[in-house]
Amino acid sequence: MEIKNIFVKPIDRDIKGVIKVGQDDSANIKQELEEYVVTRELQKHFADFFTSYRRGINGNTDKMGVWISGFFGSGKSHFLKILSYLLANKEVDGKTAFQYFEEDNKIANSMVLADMKVASTVPTDVVLFNIDSKSEVNGKQSKVAIVSVLQNVFNEMQGFSGSNPFLADLERKLSYEGKYDLFKEKFEDSFGTDWIEARNDFDFIQDDVIEALSDIDFMSEEAGRNWCEKATGEYKYKVEDFAALVKKYLDKKENNHHIVFLIDEIGQYIGDDSKLMLNLQTVTEDLGTACQGKAWIIVTSQQDIDSITKTKGNDFSKIQGRFDTRLSLSSANVDEVIKKRILEKNDTGKQTLSLLYDDKATVIKNLILFNDGIEKKLYSGRDNFAEVYPFIPYQFNLLASVLTSIRTHGASGKHLAEGERSMLALFKESAVNVMDAEAGAIVPFNMFYDALEQFLDHSHQGVISRALENDYLNPDHEKECFDVNVLKALFMIKYVKEIKANIENITSLMVSNINDDRMALAQKVEEALKNLVRQTLVQKNGDIYVFLTNEEQEINRAIESQNVDSSEVINKVSELIFDGLYDEKKYRYPAFNGRYAFAFNQIVDDKPYKANQSNDITLKILTPNSDELADDATMRLISGQGNNVLVVLPDDRSFLDEIRSVLQIEKFIRYDATNAITKFEAIKEAKKVEIRERNAAAKLFLSESLKNATIYVGGDRVQTNAKDITSRINDALGKLVSTVYHKLSYIDAAMSESDIRAMFKSNGGQLSLGGVSSTQNELALREVRDYINMNTSRHTKTSMKTILERYLKAPYGFVEADVQWLIARLFKDGDVALFVNNEAVTLISKTEEEIIRYLTRKEFNEKLMMETKVRANEKQKKSVKEVMKELFGITPSSEDDDAVMKSFLGYADKLKVDLDKLDIYYSNQPKYPGKHLLVYGKKLMSEILQMKYSSEFFDGIDKKKDDFLDFAEDYEPVKKFFVGEQKSIFDRAIKLMNIYDDSKTFVVDNKIEEVVADANGIMKKETPYGEIFKLPELLDEFISLYGTLLTEMQKPVSAAISEARQRVFDELEGKLCHDVLKDRFVKLFSEINEKAETCNNVATLQNIKVEADALKVRCLNEIEKKEAELTPQPEPTKAEDNAGEDVPTPAPVKPIKKRKTISIKTVNNATSWQIETEEDVRKYVAELEKKLIGSLEDNTVINVEF
Repeated sequence: MEIKNIFVKPIDRDIKGVIKVGQDDSANIKQELEEYVVTRELQKHFADFFTSYRRGINGNTDKMGVWISGFFGSGKSHFLKILSYLLANKEVDGKTAFQYFEEDNKIANSMVLADMKVASTVPTDVVLFNIDSKSEVNGKQSKVAIVSVLQNVFNEMQGFSGSNPFLADLERKLSYEGKYDLFKEKFEDSFGTDWIEARNDFDFIQDDVIEALSDIDFMSEEAGRNWCEKATGEYKYKVEDFAALVKKYLDKKENNHHIVFLIDEIGQYIGDDSKLMLNLQTVTEDLGTACQGKAWIIVTSQQDIDSITKTKGNDFSKIQGRFDTRLSLSSANVDEVIKKRILEKNDTGKQTLSLLYDDKATVIKNLILFNDGIEKKLYSGRDNFAEVYPFIPYQFNLLASVLTSIRTHGASGKHLAEGERSMLALFKESAVNVMDAEAGAIVPFNMFYDALEQFLDHSHQGVISRALENDYLNPDHEKECFDVNVLKALFMIKYVKEIKANIENITSLMVSNINDDRMALAQKVEEALKNLVRQTLVQKNGDIYVFLTNEEQEINRAIESQNVDSSEVINKVSELIFDGLYDEKKYRYPAFNGRYAFAFNQIVDDKPYKANQSNDITLKILTPNSDELADDATMRLISGQGNNVLVVLPDDRSFLDEIRSVLQIEKFIRYDATNAITKFEAIKEAKKVEIRERNAAAKLFLSESLKNATIYVGGDRVQTNAKDITSRINDALGKLVSTVYHKLSYIDAAMSESDIRAMFKSNGGQLSLGGVSSTQNELALREVRDYINMNTSRHTKTSMKTILERYLKAPYGFVEADVQWLIARLFKDGDVALFVNNEAVTLISKTEEEIIRYLTRKEFNEKLMMETKVRANEKQKKSVKEVMKELFGITPSSEDDDAVMKSFLGYADKLKVDLDKLDIYYSNQPKYPGKHLLVYGKKLMSEILQMKYSSEFFDGIDKKKDDFLDFAEDYEPVKKFFVGEQKSIFDRAIKLMNIYDDSKTFVVDNKIEEVVADANGIMKKETPYGEIFKLPELLDEFISLYGTLLTEMQKPVSAAISEARQRVFDELEGKLCHDVLKDRFVKLFSEINEKAETCNNVATLQNIKVEADALKVRCLNEIEKKEAELTPQPEPTKAEDNAGEDVPTPAPVKPIKKRKTISIKTVNNATSWQIETEEDVRKYVAELEKKLIGSLEDNTVINVEF
């Protein structure tokens, strides 16, 4: 059965594919009304529209805008025109538009039909037009473009001039005054041509117009000329004036008269021009306010109103309020129309197709497949197959996307852009192309191109045309060429996102019969694609094939000429692997929760990725470009020669080709100056998208290569069950790490800084369950200790930096915390000595916190040095313990050398402080016993406290053990002397002996001297401590004897004081100064007498006698001086002068004698005279004479007291 026989209506009948606004012949209108399909979607839209429209009929409303949106070719213009027929209730072939709808039962809801009937009975002026065709050439430039078009079509609807608003205003004025018909008659009489025909040539008929206006008495000739001059100027369109014109027009009509402006493609006209959108908003708002629902504006647009107002960026909320009725036509609506109008089958056709599907259902399902993850509707069953045949369900949505994308990307010509190609026409013409074929033929997607071709722009048409003439693709120049048909299909989907142009999908697009062999078709498609790629008509991006325009082909040739070095490709491969597919920077050893992470060198084809790669292990990847590629045995040999994981990629260059293309495109965009090519910017942007796609493809291909790579480690081929890239490489790295870092197992316990702190707080090692000492990380400790011992034997200290560098590398692979703990353990155990800036670091010299900082902070890695520590021998340790026990009374609890040293020095420092305190006693009293021992003890302590090394300490104590033990023995009685009663006894003895020493010149007493000798004999001993108990008795005896002697010696002193007192008071008696001086003299002599009576020192007592004589002399001199002051002076005698008056006579000057008392003892210093001869007498007398003469003074009387 031929396909043309399966349809209800002839498939090749004449159908207007696009119902253009302006086409108005009766035959077309009748066909439109008869065949118009009211889909389920349109049922709702008719209901919504007439519900809203009814508000303007039954009352007032300012919501009088209708916005009809739908994708390109969706039938919105047709819907608009049908509405115009219904609102005008147009009559065609004896029936009104409403009757066509009513009789054909097009509307299912009776309420909606009732609203339509009401609307059809209301007198309505319908103004239907395409705004782009009605607009002037430069009309869009004006901010009042919308209102100007509306006013012009409004004028035209009334029979007035639609091109000259001045003339329209004149005609309107004439009409209002009832002179319009008369004017037209006069003009025709004058000019000889009908006014309607002639008015478009207004510039050339002005005289006739003026004459006709004058003849009907409308205006004078002069006024007419003024008006004509004005009418040639620029007309000022105003929205408010237009709204007023419409309202005035409606007011003059019968009650409830309506006018409807139906504007097609308003969205395309406005575009991105916010001025036009603002003008539409203003005119809609003013018209709604002025006419209150009697004037409507209905528009169509590819965009819905919400999206178009958002994209403009301004506040268009008011227009959204005016266009309250919004109707959106979807692809489902188009599908239903196409199925009803052109694809409806007759009964025989349905039966034939149903049976055909039943027979081929499985074949059909396996024939048409898509693998891009985006839904493509296929046959759902026999009924669906019969309904859409000879098409496939996916073609409806896909073709709609194609039309939109072609128009969006500028591939369409003028007619397609203006909407002259509908989905209905494309399906109808494509069906016609296969109508002579037998049932089973299917319209391949490329066939839609033929229906579209005449509406495409030349650049796209030209590619297909030249392909048909290409001798390589079409050597016989046949009209139908499979390679070119594939090219057509690729063009159709070039800009469509809903399908990926890979071989599988293209094969499905090219299915032309349900009996096609898909495998053979796929091979044919693949071969065609290769041919198209070779001819640079198509570009391959990964597994995607892209149609190329002329400009794109030229640019691709320029891109292909870009030079890309192989090293650049390898750099990109490295980047994709090491910064994406396998972005691990270190391999984490599974022990201790990944504590050990090993950095590895990253190399692709002998080219390191990034600089400064000096790690112990290497991940090396060989691409198909590598010169090292060889057979399996050679690869094993190469992998065994170094610490490498060798990853050999399969011989698939897809990822390399993609990367090379990416680099060529990037260079072209960066450096090429081909931007003179038409549409270059758009193509350049497309190339940027292509870069992303090719990068993604390269990553995908490279990922597959890595998954299927052969991996070698240590001369063996790695066998692994892992499938993903990371696991495969990690397994290989794990094997390599186990080999390279084979001493990592020496660490059996992971340690940290907190463990170091805990170590310093504890006193010993750990014990196992059996009681035997158990050391963690014992093998590691032995390794480090042996290394330090070796360096020490070479007289070299080892820095922490050197230790870290050695043990962080292979074959150890320790982490810093491991090494820090190992050194801390060796230090704590006394195996190593530490130094910072050549200063020993010990538990004595530094705090635990300082030592931990030295061990763990990077700033000390170079400063912290170490060497094997010389440990104390048993003899030295024994000596130290003996000294500590004897000297400090303690026994050390630790066996650690540093701990013992620290403890010893602590006690030594305390002892030195005690000795310093005792030294204060000797500073105050040098006669205390034990001073030399104290000095010696301080010297011993100072020497030991200056020691920094434990070896020096133990050796020093051992050598001076006897000195320390002797000091300990001798120091004990000294310490007891100062803390017990002995010191107070000794203080008493010192005091009494000092008294004796002061008086011994005057003491002539054998018994006293014997007692003093015995006491001094005890006190002057170096160690008198055993005899101090004898001193109290001796001191008591001394006090008794000395007291008796002192009493006897006090008697003459007291007599001398009494004698001196008596002499002074005898002299004072009867003197004028007696009362002035008496009391003070009494006090002075009482004080010296009391001093003599209380004196316990003979020497002092003897001196008091001298003091008494001196006091006597001082008092006598004071009496003499005071008496002279108190004695009155004699009055002078008087003589008479010449006048007989008395005149004082000057008394003769008589010098006043002073008196001075001296003691004979002050003149004669000698305590005794030794006289043997007369000469001795004369000598002593001469000396006394000399001194007495020397004491003489002028007018002075000397009184010598004996």
